[in-house]
Amino acid sequence: MLKHLLLEIFLGSQFLGKIKEAFTKQPSLSNLLLDSFFVDAVRGAQEGWRQVVAQSVLLGVPTPALSSALAFYDGYRTDKLPANLIQAQRDYFGAHTYELLASPGKFHHTNWTGTGGNVAASTYMA
Repeated sequence: MLKHLLLEIFLGSQFLGKIKEAFTKQPSLSNLLLDSFFVDAVRGAQEGWRQVVAQSVLLGVPTPALSSALAFYDGYRTDKLPANLIQAQRDYFGAHTYELLASPGKFHHTNWTGTGGNVAASTYMA
């Protein structure tokens, strides 16, 4: 038991050392996933990580931290995601507008049903 605990402490200190090294090398680093050590480490562990999450889902075992971290990683590493359907639904149901890739910074709203007047999204108190 003590041997296992000491191993965990040792591995943890090595990991913290890599974090310190990343920020020492690049003080303005916005995310550890941009440091070369962590890029390689996460890429190398990715297949096993996905298998663990997939098997957990199939077996009905909740793994919220692993699943959320994988979803964050997938979103972070991808320039373009298929979120256009989500943006369209938000615009349809709440007039939240959407931004086209061809015109960054310009937001659009579509009158999806062909009825109604001018609409806009705003905050409200529920």
